[in-house]
Amino acid sequence: MLSTIVRRLLQTFVVVLVMSALVFAGLYVIGDPVLMLASPEASDLEREAIREALGLNLPLWKQYAIFMSKAIQLDFGKSFLNGESAMMLILERMPATLELATLAMLLSVLIGVPLGIYAGLRPRSLAARGIMSGSVLGFSLPNFWVGLMLIMLFAVMLGWMPAGGRGPVESFGPIQLSIFNWEGLKSLILPASTIAVAKCALIIRVTRAATRECLPQDYIKFARAKGLREKRVLGVHLLKNIMIPIVTIGGLEYGQVFAFAVVTETVFSWPGMGKLLIDSIITLDRPVVVAYLMLTVVFLAMLNLVVDIAYTILDPRVRLGAA
Repeated sequence: MLSTIVRRLLQTFVVVLVMSALVFAGLYVIGDPVLMLASPEASDLEREAIREALGLNLPLWKQYAIFMSKAIQLDFGKSFLNGESAMMLILERMPATLELATLAMLLSVLIGVPLGIYAGLRPRSLAARGIMSGSVLGFSLPNFWVGLMLIMLFAVMLGWMPAGGRGPVESFGPIQLSIFNWEGLKSLILPASTIAVAKCALIIRVTRAATRECLPQDYIKFARAKGLREKRVLGVHLLKNIMIPIVTIGGLEYGQVFAFAVVTETVFSWPGMGKLLIDSIITLDRPVVVAYLMLTVVFLAMLNLVVDIAYTILDPRVRLGAA
């Protein structure tokens, strides 16, 4: 186990190194942030002074060398717009995105797994057909449209939830979370539900397929032949064996929400990393974009490692060394 974790960490280092080169090349070759930062009436000398202050007048290889030497210290430079540390700007927004992604996936699993199991146990029932039709609808509806409809219904018409923003937060040292007070949680419910619609549809379909695959297996038949109660057969023998595909999909989707909840954060004015990324791309704020991408690469690589370790906990037959 330990050797596998070390090997995966080394693989993560290589992935981050390659991604840093690709991201740097892509961002620093495309566009000129001086055009965004300088006034339209600025002279060539003023623009050159801005370029020199930002280090953009250096050769590309030298810019990359400076970038990597600072990146080792988690220093991705300062934002071109406000002069603050790019990594600090990302880390300030990270808790908002994490709690949004966590609640969205929690809702997806808590709703999707029971519905998927039911649809797998009674595939010909009217309720199961309705569940699967609803999952198709969940896939088909655009994320932004779902968000707008939820705002119209629960914020505008009923007035139960705020239409946007994060709401009050609770401070835990440098981390600020809104999920631990009711007003903050109300602000979180609509954006999390918007994301959960599509993710829940995916969890339902994966769970149903896994359930249909496990039901004919000998261990399920043997458990029933021993006279075990149906709750134990489903809660222990079935659920434990369908968790691996659910954990796989859930882990991948959690990473996808963490990295790319851009549309939802924009619709609900949620102050997370996705909204910051869009604003930084529009203004060509390269240090912030690079810091975001590097942090996302590391997070996704570590998340995959956690999912691999979860396999061995759920099913001892799975060995990381063979992966």
